[in-house]
Amino acid sequence: MGTALAGKKRPGEMMVQLFLLFAAGVSVLTTLGIVVTLGKESFLFFREVSPIEFLTARKWQPQIEEFGILPLFTATVVTSLIAMMIALPAGLASAVWLSEYAPEKARSVIKPILEILAGIPSVVYGFFALQSVTPALRNVFGGERVDVYNTMSAGIVMGVLILPLISSMCEDALSSVPHSMREGAYALGATKIEVSLNIVMPAAFSGLAAAFIVGFSRAIGETMIVALAAGAGPNLTLNPFRAAETMTGHIVRISGGDLSYDSIDYNSLFAIGLLLFLITLGLNMLSSRLVRKYREVY
Repeated sequence: MGTALAGKKRPGEMMVQLFLLFAAGVSVLTTLGIVVTLGKESFLFFREVSPIEFLTARKWQPQIEEFGILPLFTATVVTSLIAMMIALPAGLASAVWLSEYAPEKARSVIKPILEILAGIPSVVYGFFALQSVTPALRNVFGGERVDVYNTMSAGIVMGVLILPLISSMCEDALSSVPHSMREGAYALGATKIEVSLNIVMPAAFSGLAAAFIVGFSRAIGETMIVALAAGAGPNLTLNPFRAAETMTGHIVRISGGDLSYDSIDYNSLFAIGLLLFLITLGLNMLSSRLVRKYREVY
């Protein structure tokens, strides 16, 4: 009788399972809807513009029907790399300190503060880049070298934006390494810094790599900071002090203007969105593969 009762599902438990199944189904259907919409509108665009021209042409001027994504793509990569140059070392260093050095009381205070930073709206970071970081750069490097809108200030503030994400994920990865590995190294005479760099970090490599890739993916998809601070016109340049428009910034700017539906300009926004989707999808797949390949099971 006891076995029969154990196998019988209660009505409340079944309701919870059905709700969870419904939530999972909505998530999958929403993703499929996004893919279908992007694919449908992008197909209309690529009937007019060849994918090779889209990926290799050096000018993006929809007014004269030139749709080369390189200026927008280059600005996106430049701002994202600058952001990672800020967020990666600072996030990893803070994670090592929180995991290996910080007293428990300090850790319980500082980590939530870092996570709160991630909740600040990105538009606030955008105004901070425009009003504080850009004037500072112009004071240091000269107003003639640094444009009012530039990818450097946008990249720096994007790095600050994604720093809590990378720090939190890295700290979780480092904290998951068993203490027995640390104690074994200490028993052999290793110092704290040697344990951190030679034992803990290699053991947590899969989690650290996943954090870096997720952070890079977040930087590529960031919108409001680059829309406010990077520039409002396509410009094929690697100079971070010059104005240049990113893919997300271009979508925001054009979407807010007078744009007729079913025009090639309108469809081009979906082509840019599809490329962003494929880039972030590729990065997430790479992250999952690294986690599976280098994952350590203790």
